Amino acid sequence: MVITYLGADFLKVQFGDITLAVNPISKESKLKQTRFGADIALVSANHPDLNGVDLVARGEKQPLAITGPGEYEVKGVFIKGLPSASYVGGSQKINTIYTVSLENMNLCFLGVLDGDKLPPETVEELDEIDVLFVPIGGEGALAPAAAYKLAVSLEPKLIIPTHYGNVGAKDALKVFLKEAGESPKAEEKLTLKKKDLEGKEADILVLAENDKS
Repeated sequence: MVITYLGADFLKVQFGDITLAVNPISKESKLKQTRFGADIALVSANHPDLNGVDLVARGEKQPLAITGPGEYEVKGVFIKGLPSASYVGGSQKINTIYTVSLENMNLCFLGVLDGDKLPPETVEELDEIDVLFVPIGGEGALAPAAAYKLAVSLEPKLIIPTHYGNVGAKDALKVFLKEAGESPKAEEKLTLKKKDLEGKEADILVLAENDKS
């Protein structure tokens, strides 16, 4: 599995011949867009920084768009969407938390979640999390300190921050890492196998924003 961070809450996950786009930035956004072909597109909230499904369609790669809560199976990939709230863009929106099971790993994308606690019934729906993607920059999503506290409470093996830089509060990443007591060097991309997670407990990994598809 190869994971690339493309800014805001936009992630590209490649595994075998399948490409997953999470919260692709749309052409209506003021943020920089990245185009590529995906098989599946996950959209956490209806906002231009998150809903650019048309920009991850190319040639034979026409993504199945998943835009809300429910359970899905696409090309052997199991996806669960759980409802939550966000104030991204200055108004309350439904935010969907996604869990994705593939290659014997469970990924969890919190989207643009706002609020430092999840309802007990939501937590119960989250399977054991291997990799957690958490928004840290405020601006309608979790603020850095609250993001770290929530992330650790979910007991993932690996925590990867998103939603900072051009879309979040200034110095959000610095504050988040200070809360964690860590200062990892940003990586261009993450190549991950199940065995790589052995012995990890809420370890922080930072992905540098990559503008290449």
